[in-house]
Amino acid sequence: MDRSVVFEVATKVLARLLLPAAKVRRPRAAHHLAAQWALGLRFPRESLEGLRPQTRRAFEAARAEAFWRDGQLIGLTSGHRDAAEQHRLCQELGSRVLPPGQSEHVRGMALDVRPTEGARWLELHGDRWNLFSRYDNEPWHFELAATRPARQPRPGAAPVRRPC
Repeated sequence: MDRSVVFEVATKVLARLLLPAAKVRRPRAAHHLAAQWALGLRFPRESLEGLRPQTRRAFEAARAEAFWRDGQLIGLTSGHRDAAEQHRLCQELGSRVLPPGQSEHVRGMALDVRPTEGARWLELHGDRWNLFSRYDNEPWHFELAATRPARQPRPGAAPVRRPC
């Protein structure tokens, strides 16, 4: 059996085992809490620190819904980056990364998610939490915004108008 499938099954079983403890801790938000605990163990290197509270709440709510409703696991590859880290990435990757003053990652409003299936799920359902995919070349990148931003082919490009 594929290792990723084993991890997925283990995460789903673990969330169900954690549900009674979550009900004791937060009875009205037990499913949300159990999902966060299990997904935190599944994706141990992710950090939600530095995200703006509204971004974190939206991401956690979306991935809890994805988990319980559709069995979809969504992890965070990258969230908040400080200006120095964003500058380093900009130097390393060039025009593929926005400079610190233009990056929503630095503001704590952007998320890079994984796996690919999780990004697809968020693309389809993320608008419920104001999480929007913005760049054609970065299907993993989502930003919290009050309204859907104009799509762009890549970071730093002029917005592309999509036909209705």
